[in-house]
Amino acid sequence: MAAPVLCQMRRRCPVVAYLSVVRREYASSPPSPPSLFSRFLFQLNQHFHDVEHLINWSSWLRNRVVRRKNVFYGYTQKRFGVNVAAAYYILGLGGGFRFAGHSDWFQPDSRGKFSYDFLNTPNSTIEEIDLSRTLINHDGLENIVSQNELRSLSLQGCPEVDDWFLARLHVFGESLQWLDLSHCPRITVGGLAALQHLRKLRRLDVSSLPRLQNPGLVRILLEEMLPHCEVIGADYEQGLILTDNVEEAEPVRHK
Repeated sequence: MAAPVLCQMRRRCPVVAYLSVVRREYASSPPSPPSLFSRFLFQLNQHFHDVEHLINWSSWLRNRVVRRKNVFYGYTQKRFGVNVAAAYYILGLGGGFRFAGHSDWFQPDSRGKFSYDFLNTPNSTIEEIDLSRTLINHDGLENIVSQNELRSLSLQGCPEVDDWFLARLHVFGESLQWLDLSHCPRITVGGLAALQHLRKLRRLDVSSLPRLQNPGLVRILLEEMLPHCEVIGADYEQGLILTDNVEEAEPVRHK
């Protein structure tokens, strides 16, 4: 019954019949190809998807290298002693050191090769360590905490040195006198506050720490916390001049 009624409506209403024909033709026609803009967006999405995978892979690879560089040298400690293990760890990172009572430094050459003469002095403790621009982190620090006569430690430009690392430095509280933390991108005020245990510290370099918003104020706090230590790398005016300018720029309120 519905079919005859529809036929009568099509004969009486030519617009309905025309729409029905167009609908059938549209349904039977093949889909139109995507526009140039759509294809561009698709290629752009694929490109960024590949870049994201590459970034994730690079991050995973870097973390793997950092973990491998900072493994605990437990076997070397048992076999050769803690001093030799600490020396081997430092040289493996690309750093250098000097034994107490000696003037010569042990450090790798441009190809990463180094002398194994430090094996001849297993009872000598390390007095100075230079780990600038190496991948040392708080896990690897466990390899050198046994050096209770350490007086100088340079960590300039170490990307993995953070607040957790600084909190572990309290083990050198009775010996460390010189500490270089300049250009370390992950250090904050909270980590510097942990240096209060380094009572023998005489010189501290905190220059170019990007996460310090008010270096001048931090210097004042460090000097109060460590009164016998010379803090360098942060001027008193840094971070304080902007505050003074803001106060001067405030409009005067008339009563």
